Amino acid sequence: MNRFVVSALLALAAVARADQPAMGQLDASPTLFTVMAAINAAGYDADLDHSHPLRQFVRQEIAKRNIPSLKAIQDFVVRHRMSNDTAELSQYISFGVTAGPPPGFEIKVRQTEIPPDVDPLQELSPLLAKFYKEADIADLWQRAQPAINQYIKLYHSPVMNAVLEVNAYCRQQANGLSNRHFQVFIDLLEAPNQVQTRSYGYEYTVIVGPSTPTAPGRLPEPRTFDVRHAYLHYLLEPLATHYRDILERKKALADHLGRAAGIPDAFRKDFLLLVSECLIKAVESRLDHNPKEVDQALHEGFILTPYFAEQLPLYEKQEQAMALYYPGMVGAIELMKEEQRLANIDFSSKPSERPAIQVTQAEPPLTGAAKTLDDAESFFKAHQYDQAKEQFLAALKQTDQKPLQAKAWYGLARIAMLRNDPETAEPLFQKSLDLGLEPQDKAWVLYYLGRLAVAAGERDRGIQLIQEALNLPGASKLAQTKASEALQEISKK
Repeated sequence: MNRFVVSALLALAAVARADQPAMGQLDASPTLFTVMAAINAAGYDADLDHSHPLRQFVRQEIAKRNIPSLKAIQDFVVRHRMSNDTAELSQYISFGVTAGPPPGFEIKVRQTEIPPDVDPLQELSPLLAKFYKEADIADLWQRAQPAINQYIKLYHSPVMNAVLEVNAYCRQQANGLSNRHFQVFIDLLEAPNQVQTRSYGYEYTVIVGPSTPTAPGRLPEPRTFDVRHAYLHYLLEPLATHYRDILERKKALADHLGRAAGIPDAFRKDFLLLVSECLIKAVESRLDHNPKEVDQALHEGFILTPYFAEQLPLYEKQEQAMALYYPGMVGAIELMKEEQRLANIDFSSKPSERPAIQVTQAEPPLTGAAKTLDDAESFFKAHQYDQAKEQFLAALKQTDQKPLQAKAWYGLARIAMLRNDPETAEPLFQKSLDLGLEPQDKAWVLYYLGRLAVAAGERDRGIQLIQEALNLPGASKLAQTKASEALQEISKK
């Protein structure tokens, strides 16, 4: 018998295999709260009369305080004024999602990974650090919690039900070792009826503003449709990116968009995004039991929605998950047949009454070892571990770049973990750590090395590693949650 205690091994294997909800958290962000408090104080007045009462309260409280840095923030906002209120808000939402926590608000991602609309705002970080202290935002954040919690409670059940509904339909199994993360933030300091999304690295974030009540005295209706729509993007957009080569062969169909005056420009410019939106609209028509949505989407310019609407009943009758069914489904698109369908369509000249939420464009195609690693992750998520192992090993032969090698060793370590082989997993995790992992992956490695250490009887070392995972800047919320739960569990023994 090796040095690992059998019962501890079995418990750790159960943790590794446990499915985690792809939904990370429904929460509010102190970073975003500070950003919005600052720009409100500096003149962001969009739709102020219909905003949540918390916005007016924060503005009034800040107006009472002596804030030497406010003038510099006002000048900053003036210099970065955009052409309309939506664009004005959007850049600060992007900054609030990218910047680190108070009190420093530092942007710790590499320069090449900073979103384009955040790059011009980097000087805001030191200004916010001063503003946070001088305006005592920590106090306002605490006083805002009752209003924020009320909104979180309003959204909790509808959002969780929507996520479960989509997971069931797509047959999605979000394994606890996955490093992708879906987060919903409530922001009550922005103009009402806004929903925006951001996809940066492994983090997919939905930012929901306050809703305007439908009648005086009534609670606002949660924007459940929009959150569900964003979650479908979170699940399905990576598939379009992964199977870009197949979809690029269907791109000629996009020529018909020249007649679709009402479709947003983002879908004209990005065929992969258009395909994802068409599939999402078809899925929504099935979930809502409303086939009329398909015809409406077609006339708005979402040209492949009818095709997907015809294919989804076939998908529902078989057993594969959407992630595995997808390449065959998009590969079967017949250009001639779809050209005939679209030839005589009279597209609407007006956009939909329900505006599409802002979504990020697909990333550039991967090549070389990065593409091999992406293929390996797809096999891993489909529980095809032999194929995943083969691709991770192939990636090691394709590159001498340490970050890519680190991801390959990390993948091999996860497979060993899931196969109840901790003695193999431990040195592989350590090798990936030594080569320099990105924070999202590094946090998981520290977590599992910590659990392995505890299982081996090295309690103090295990606690130290798990604590490092919990405190690591850039760690995903899910990794931090698991680390916190592990520390609580260990402390009880």
